[in-house]
Amino acid sequence: MKVAKFGGSSVASAEQFRKVADIVCSDVERRIIVVSAPGKRYKDDVKITDLLIQLADAAIHDEPYDSVLEAIVKRYEEIARGLELSASSLISHIADDLQQKIDTYRDAPDRLMDAIKASGEDHNARLMAFYLYSLGLEAHYVSPREAGIFVTDEPGNAQILPESYEKLKDLRKRHGVLVIPGFFGYSLTGHIVTFPRGGSDITGSIVAAGVGADVYENFTDVDSIYCVNPAIVDHPRQLKELTYREMRELSYSGFSVFHDEALEPVYKAGIPVCVKNTNNPAAPGTWIVAERNHNDEPVAGIASDVGFCSINISKYLMNREIGFGRKLLQILEDEGISYEHVPSGIDNMSVILRANQLEGEKEKRILDRIQTELQVDEVHIEHGLALVMVVGEGMERTVGVAAKATAAFAEANINIEMINQGSSEVSMMFGVKEEVVKEAVRALYEAYFSSHIHSL
Repeated sequence: MKVAKFGGSSVASAEQFRKVADIVCSDVERRIIVVSAPGKRYKDDVKITDLLIQLADAAIHDEPYDSVLEAIVKRYEEIARGLELSASSLISHIADDLQQKIDTYRDAPDRLMDAIKASGEDHNARLMAFYLYSLGLEAHYVSPREAGIFVTDEPGNAQILPESYEKLKDLRKRHGVLVIPGFFGYSLTGHIVTFPRGGSDITGSIVAAGVGADVYENFTDVDSIYCVNPAIVDHPRQLKELTYREMRELSYSGFSVFHDEALEPVYKAGIPVCVKNTNNPAAPGTWIVAERNHNDEPVAGIASDVGFCSINISKYLMNREIGFGRKLLQILEDEGISYEHVPSGIDNMSVILRANQLEGEKEKRILDRIQTELQVDEVHIEHGLALVMVVGEGMERTVGVAAKATAAFAEANINIEMINQGSSEVSMMFGVKEEVVKEAVRALYEAYFSSHIHSL
C-alpha cells in the first residue's frame, strides 16, 4: 500500500487534477491520497489558504467579506468546470459550509480561524473524490474525524494524539481509493484544529504511519530535492537519497520541500518517503530513508535561512558559575522565547534565536533582566544574522569537511560570525550577515559539489 500526498501546486487547477488522477490510476497500490488546498496556478496567483485567512480576518473584525467568499467559491467552480463535472450541489455546499463556520465561531476568533483555514483542504478533498468517482474509480472522501485523526486542542498548532494511530489502521480494511484532506484533525471535544502551516505533509506522514504503508509518496512541483536552493545556485545537484536525519536538518534550516515536523511519524515507523513531481511522475524523485551510503558524498546538502539575531553575553569566570546557563534560559522561558543554538566559551555565551520574537519592549526587558539578574560584564544583541547549515551524516567519518568550509568562506571574503557543530555531527552551522548569505551558500556549494557532475 502507498499513501500519496499532493501539495497545493499539484491540485491548483483542473489540469493539475487530471495529472493527479492519472498518477492515482497508474498504480493500484496508491490506495490513500491526502490533498492540500489549491495553491498558486501562476507566480502572482493567490493560494486558497491565503484567501481563507482573509475571509476569517474579515469575519473576526466584523468587516464585509462577500467578495473574498465569492473568490474562494469561484476557484472551486473553475476547477469543476474545467473537469466538466456537474458539481453544483458540491459547490453550493462550499459557500454554505463557510458561512455556517462563520456563524458558529463568530465569537471565538481562534476557533473560527482554524475552522476556516481547514476548509481549503476539506473542500478540495471532496472535489477530488467526486472527480475520481466520475472517472469510474471507487473513490471515497474520508474526513479526518472518520479516519481517526485526533489531535491536541491547540488552535494552529495541533499535535497528533497517540490513540489516532490505532484508529487509522482500520483504513486498511476499506475498499477503493480514499481521499483525506490534509492540514487538520479533530480535538476530542469535536473542534477542528489545524497543524502548523504546511501541515498537509504532517497529515500524509501520520496516515502513512497509521496504516503501515510500504511507501509514503510526497508529490510536489520539482523532480527531486536539490542539494541547495535552486534560487541561489543555478541547476544544482539533484539528490537520489537522503536520510531522515539529513532531511530533518535541511527542512529546519530553510528547505521548503518538506515540512520539518512531517518526518517524525514515518521515521518512527521506518517507512521510506519518495518526493516526486506531479508534473513529471516518471522522474525517480528523491528517497528519504533510514540509511544511505555516505562514502562518496559526506555532505548531503546546504541550507540557509535569515531573520535571526544573537544575544551575546560576556562574564569573567562564567564557566565556574554553577547554574548560569539554566538561569539565562529561564529568563528566555519566562518571556516565552525559544532558541535555536547556544554556542559558548569559558567567559562568553551566545543565544541564537528568531528575531521576530523580540518585538516591542521585549528586547529591552530581556537585556535588562540578563544584566541585573546575572550580573554580566556585557550583554548586547546582534541583529541581521543568517544561518547556513552544512548537512550530512557522513561528515562524522570524513576528515577536512569543516576546513573545506572555512577555506571557502575565506576565499569568498566572507566573515564568519559564529560556528556551531552538534555532538551528533550531522550538521555544521555558520552564522553570517544576512547581506552575504547567498554568496556564502554559493561558496560552500563550489567547495563541496562543483567538482562532481553526477547525481548522488
